[in-house]
Amino acid sequence: MSIAKIDVTEALQQAGRLLRQDRSLSTQARALFNLLIVIVNLLVAKLGLNSSNSSIPPSQDPHRERGSKRKGKGPKRKPGGQNGHEGATLQRDPNPDQIEDIPIDRRTIPPGRYKAAGFDSRQVIDIEIHKHVTEYRAEILEDAHGHRFVAQFPAGVTRPVQYGNRVKALSVYKSQQQLIPYERISDEFADQCGLPLSPGSVFNFNLEAFHLLATFEAIVIRQLILQTLLHADETGINVNGDGVWLHSLSNERWTLFFAHARRGAEAMIAMGVLPHFRGTLCHDHWKAYFQFTCQHVLCNAHHLRELKRAWQDDGHHWAENMRALLLEINEATTAVGGCLPEKPAEDFRGRYRSILIEGDRECPPPDPKEHAGRKGRQARTKSRNLLERLRDFETQTLRFMTDQQVPFTNNQGERDLRMTKVQQKISGCFRSFQGAQIFCRIRSYISTCKKHGLGATEALQILFSGHLPDFIPRLK
Repeated sequence: MSIAKIDVTEALQQAGRLLRQDRSLSTQARALFNLLIVIVNLLVAKLGLNSSNSSIPPSQDPHRERGSKRKGKGPKRKPGGQNGHEGATLQRDPNPDQIEDIPIDRRTIPPGRYKAAGFDSRQVIDIEIHKHVTEYRAEILEDAHGHRFVAQFPAGVTRPVQYGNRVKALSVYKSQQQLIPYERISDEFADQCGLPLSPGSVFNFNLEAFHLLATFEAIVIRQLILQTLLHADETGINVNGDGVWLHSLSNERWTLFFAHARRGAEAMIAMGVLPHFRGTLCHDHWKAYFQFTCQHVLCNAHHLRELKRAWQDDGHHWAENMRALLLEINEATTAVGGCLPEKPAEDFRGRYRSILIEGDRECPPPDPKEHAGRKGRQARTKSRNLLERLRDFETQTLRFMTDQQVPFTNNQGERDLRMTKVQQKISGCFRSFQGAQIFCRIRSYISTCKKHGLGATEALQILFSGHLPDFIPRLK
């Protein structure tokens, strides 16, 4: 890595060589200089990290571009839809709610006899937001002996005055889908509808949805176990100042989020899926996943970022060559429908291994003599760790080119987890672990419904009516 035209990487390597050659230094001084070199290496490595060569989110990139990405780049384009863009023109409604006839003011036209010739119509599409109160009056009959008989109220109508299912669904939608804070939801209901909905009521509606979805969560766990391909990911969340982990298992049809104090095996077992899953699991090489007896696939988006860092910061040509090869393999695999024939696949494997041999010369393993007498595994550079991982997990890295169902990256899992990051940016944290659990279960339901073509609002209205959508199988 270079800073102000100084090759810092080479300077640090030279300092390390001189330190090893100098026999006049005491043990204490040598340890101190080694420590300083390690610290400088860590700081320099951190300076070069961004979203393109590491797992750092784009929002934390230094000097990142804000606003339109088109500004100052490429040919200037007019605002709005470009040529060839499929528009979304506002369409007429065939069943208007209200029709207003506008008669001609005959004083504005020449005198004479006229006959009706139809209408020229225009529509104004608007919305009405207002409170709607339904009063149920249960008939009471009394016999000759004074015994009274009262008609039954509809299911769910249990109080003298209560909120309806649409209020609950809209409240949960704003809270869990749009991630609006409780106080702002309360203000909106008061301002728009004249409803005195307290923040406590918003929480209670979320809690009610959480309990109603207990059966749904059990069904999703069973469905995920039966799938042939799953995407796994996890991210840290803040619960009242404490670090907690939110785990995700998903595919194109089902989503399950799960909050746990741990990141590793304990949480994955508690989630209830992976101990029984026998399909293919796509993930980012977090070691805890490898304890489960299923096929594994590694996310190549992570590999591409790490290879880019190894080339940019360490100057390793093998990393740049490997990055280009992985992209070439993905392009070739996509061109033939997702599964390469055996001959080209074997050719790509040969090139893959040749690049790793090239990497051994450019990025050799550490000298075992320097670790003599010490316990544990000898430390390696990031680039060396990446090289060894690509060699040890060649099958898991390249499985996408011979298995049609296996993707090149773990983007499905990362997309499903993305809204969690948005929630943390908006709210900063969850107030309680229970709040994180509520978020996970409701978001699992909303995400799954959207994958089946059902909007979040309708899905929540179905839930509060005491049912689950038709596409969700029933527990037997």
